[in-house]
Order: sequence, then C-alpha cells, then structure tokens
Amino acid sequence: MSFERAVAPRILQRSQHPISRQAIHPDALKVLYRLSNAGFKSYLVGGSVRDMMLGRAPKDFDVATDARPQEVRRLFRNSRIIGRRFRLVHILFRGHVVEVSTFRGAPDPEAQAGDDDDLLITSDNTFGTPEQDAYRRDFTINALFYDIADFSVIDWVGGVDDLERRLVRSIGDARVRFREDPVRMMRACEMAGRLGFVLERETQAAIHELRAEIERAAPARLAEELLALLRCGRSGASLQWMLDLGLLEALLPEAYAMVRAAERGLGEFGRILPVLDRKIEGGREVSDGGLLAALLLPAVLLRRYDIEAVGQRALRRAELEAMVQELAAPFFTRFALSRERTRQTSEALTGFLRLCEPHKSGAERLRVAARSFFPEALWLFELLVEATGEGEQELAQWQAAARRRPVLAGALEAPAKQPAADGARAARPARGRRRRRGRRTS
Repeated sequence: MSFERAVAPRILQRSQHPISRQAIHPDALKVLYRLSNAGFKSYLVGGSVRDMMLGRAPKDFDVATDARPQEVRRLFRNSRIIGRRFRLVHILFRGHVVEVSTFRGAPDPEAQAGDDDDLLITSDNTFGTPEQDAYRRDFTINALFYDIADFSVIDWVGGVDDLERRLVRSIGDARVRFREDPVRMMRACEMAGRLGFVLERETQAAIHELRAEIERAAPARLAEELLALLRCGRSGASLQWMLDLGLLEALLPEAYAMVRAAERGLGEFGRILPVLDRKIEGGREVSDGGLLAALLLPAVLLRRYDIEAVGQRALRRAELEAMVQELAAPFFTRFALSRERTRQTSEALTGFLRLCEPHKSGAERLRVAARSFFPEALWLFELLVEATGEGEQELAQWQAAARRRPVLAGALEAPAKQPAADGARAARPARGRRRRRGRRTS
C-alpha cells in the first residue's frame, strides 16, 4: 500500500470542532501532555475522537505518537510493552489503561508469513509518519487525530465528511484492506450497527465478495470482536448487517436458527437480541459465557424441538446435555474459546434447560438456585420470556428463588485489587531474609 500522497490534511482548529479537554479522561490527558512535553508528537486517535466528534462519551482513549515503544516505556514506569503483530504500550493507572501506539507505516512484505500474492498481514511492526498511520487505519471515521499541542483535529482521509454523512467507509481499496485483515469486515458491521450509520456501497460490495475470507482470521481475535459486538448495545443491528452481506453464514451459522424458527412458526427468537441490547444498555452485567449462550439459545431450542418431534418423547437430562455439547462444539472450536468461556457457555445452556423442567416445590427451586450455573441460566430464561411473552409466571417463580439465593458474606466484603497509580509502586509485604541454599552439585 503506497503512502506517496501530495494532499495536505484538513485541519479543524479548536473553534471548528466540538472536542473539549473536559471530555477526555484525566489519565489520557496525563499521557498526552507527558509525551508532548518530552518533545514527541502526541495525538488522541481512533474511536475516542470519532465519538467526541459525535457528542458521545468514549469508553477508551488511545494515543498515537512518534515515540518508539521503548521510549514510551522510559517515560512511564507504570507501563508495559505488549503485542506481537504490532508492539503497543499499555500505561496502567488505577482501574484504567491508556494504550499508546507508535505511528505505523506500510507493513514490510518480507516480514509476512504468506505467499507473495497473499495480502494477509501477519507482522505489522513497521513505524511511520502520522499520514502513513492515518492511511493504515481501517475506516475513515476512525482515522481522525486530536493534537494536544494546539487542540486541533487532523483529517487525512475524509473522516469528517463521512461523520457528517453517517457513513462507514473503508480507507483505500476495501478489497485489499479486508484481505489484509478480514476482521475488519466484522468490525465494519459492528460499527454501522452501533452508530446507526450506513456502510458505504463499495465497502458493502467488498464484504459480500470476500465474506469467506473471515475464516482466515485468528479465532481469538474473532472471539473478542464478537463479544465486543454483543456488549455494544446494538448487537441486533450489527448482526443484521452481517446477515444482509452474507458474513453471518460464514462466521455464525448457529444464528440462522433465529430466522428458521420464525419461518417455521416456532417462535420469534430474533427478538432475543433487542432484549439483550436493552439490558446491556441498562447496565446489566453478564459473563462472556452468558452472552455467547444467548446467541446459541435459539439453535439449542430448535434442535431440541426437532429431536423430540421425531422421537415422540421428551429428552432426558443427560440427553439434553449431550445435545448441547454436540451443537456447541463447532462454535467453541471456530472461536478457539478458553476453557472458562466454554464452561460458562455450556453451563448456561444446560442450566437453562434445567429451569425448563417441572419443579413442584419452592424448596426444589431453591436447591437449583444455589447451583453455580443459575445466574446465567436465569439470564437466558429472562431473555426468552421477554422476547416471546411466554412463561412469565414461571419466570416470576425463578426470580423469587433468586432473591432468596444464599450469598457468602466474603463475596460481598472482599475488596477489589487495584493496580498501582501512575509512577507509583504497589505496596508489597516485607520479606524475610532469604535462606542460603547449598550449591547444587549436579
């Protein structure tokens, strides 16, 4: 990808844009000013600039600079260098992390693992200029820079215009950019859904054409993007974009159960996502496994219906557990989920099926409510009842059991551990003298 351009950036002076330093997290300001005072360029970049231009409150604040990672590390004792594909610096504050990246240039073709005609980027540790960094970013609305030196907004790629048009547009040739990093296709759909924007026409066409390329992306990255999508508060709109462009078929075939169930008159399971979004927007805390289980729930219910219809009998508990494992196994493999996320997801689904069993007494419900799977199972039960309008009385009984669920006092009183503040070392208990060991003879 060439960066030889003679076009000057569009610069919005402070009076021409809505970003105020009062909207920037104090820790991010501390990083920006320390880099600037040390003689480095210091820009706020990415989604935080985009969100503040739209009048939204950013969740994260990322910084870009011409300082190399080791130079940033020397300026901030409370930092660490991370990453393989591209080296980043995480600056650790009390309960907050500011990510600092060095301006990127075009990736070195010799450093890539694929063939000469394979555009997939596997190594990206090439430093560059602010202009090169802007053109290396994914979408125009994510490539705006806020310069702490004069409080201006710098736009090399037309991002300001696309914000006004409410467009998500790939920078450069979308087909090349999505082959470089297929995860960008998923991110485009998530961004359009979350912001209520429209995907630009060429960007849409490229996603539809290259949708099978998503299978080449690193599974761990796909899992993180999927969880970010489910936590964005607009997962329904985001997945609709993926459905319309064919990306859902390649990445999440299990989600098609929502569509098939409605076509067969078995339930409006597609309403689960708007209910999920409403709860997430309302501040509901849910484990990663609980969110992933919500995606798989319609497929589980549909599979159960089909098996029981053929066999003309209700499945026993052990059979239901085996069915869940069989259905979810390809999903777990595709996203290379950790053991903990796999366990959470499986237990949420099998626990939900336990809640669907007939329970005759309150004492029996309390015993089920005391099980570790119960919170996520109840979360799925609530989603389904609110989505379909059925089972409200049963849900009320389970919610009553949840209110009576015993909680260990220690779980309420244990204080959360906090990382050390900027430049400060965490207090450590005094250590006794080391006992000297004899020299090893072998």
